[in-house]
Amino acid sequence: MHVPDGFIDLPVSAATGAVAAGAVAVSLRGARRELDERTAPLAGLVAAFIFAAQMLNFPVAAGTSGHLLGGALAAILVGPYTGVLCISVVLLMQGILFADGGLTALGVNITDMAVVTTVVAYALFRTLVKVLPRTRRSVTVSSFVAALASVPAAALAFTFFYWIGGTTDIPIGKVLTGMTGVHVLIGIGEATITALTVGAVIAVRPDLVYGARGLTAPLKLRVGGELVDAAPASGPEPVAARSTRKVWATGLVTALVLAGFVSFYASASPDGLEKVAADQGIDRKTEPHHAADSPLADYGVKDVDDARISGGLAGVIGVAATVAVGSGVFWAVRRRRTTAETAAAGGNA
Repeated sequence: MHVPDGFIDLPVSAATGAVAAGAVAVSLRGARRELDERTAPLAGLVAAFIFAAQMLNFPVAAGTSGHLLGGALAAILVGPYTGVLCISVVLLMQGILFADGGLTALGVNITDMAVVTTVVAYALFRTLVKVLPRTRRSVTVSSFVAALASVPAAALAFTFFYWIGGTTDIPIGKVLTGMTGVHVLIGIGEATITALTVGAVIAVRPDLVYGARGLTAPLKLRVGGELVDAAPASGPEPVAARSTRKVWATGLVTALVLAGFVSFYASASPDGLEKVAADQGIDRKTEPHHAADSPLADYGVKDVDDARISGGLAGVIGVAATVAVGSGVFWAVRRRRTTAETAAAGGNA
């Protein structure tokens, strides 16, 4: 879904750039309400995990692959505003360091992959969790459905941008059919990854999942061959006292393994947008990437001949850069919230 330079004309690219900048500005303010001392460092980890997962293209059909977009996953784990920022950080790292996604098309990509996926997914997720029983299973099921819907929504958004600003004269009906058809299939993979990840985190630390806040899952005891709810503890452990270090370390190691090792076995087939663009001729006016000479371009380290080592090193560097930049951004947002709260408390004293 990473749109390169040349697919969309400059006026529409500039307009989506303005939309993306506005969305990021709104998200920076909104993220102050979502981030606290526990979730701020985890938000950087979520961005790094999504970066790593996007390196794992999976086959879908007829020589086409797909990869995680991550908007639904980020929104459910750390909140919709923070989710927009997570995906924006990932796209920025990919565009600047790895020449993946055009720089003049950065506004298109942020609007499409960060804003549209997050808004659609989280709106649907919140609707589902309100009507379903408030359980771990319902949160996981809601995550699956929300992620599934977010991918074709992004495909529709790209089709709209192409309709008003495409640089090639391709019938919009063909673009719509091609994009929605393949991205419905990719959405199944997106939904599976999202549901598995959300379910895994809820199983060990439901307090760290933004979309599961308020979720209570009592301890189960086997009595007479049946599982029954145990009596609640006399005093729950304070949430603030529960360390996130193990979760953070586990997540970081997982991201490094995915990007540094597992990514070598990812599908080499073109992703959904690349396949449709090649089949329909959308890519006829693709422009060279401004960062094509980057030492990490195309997810490989320059002058490292071994493909496995080159790709693995690039993945590890990407994860490290993303977690560093993302953590810096979210720490700054959290600090501004703390400063604002202190100032408000001082004014009320």
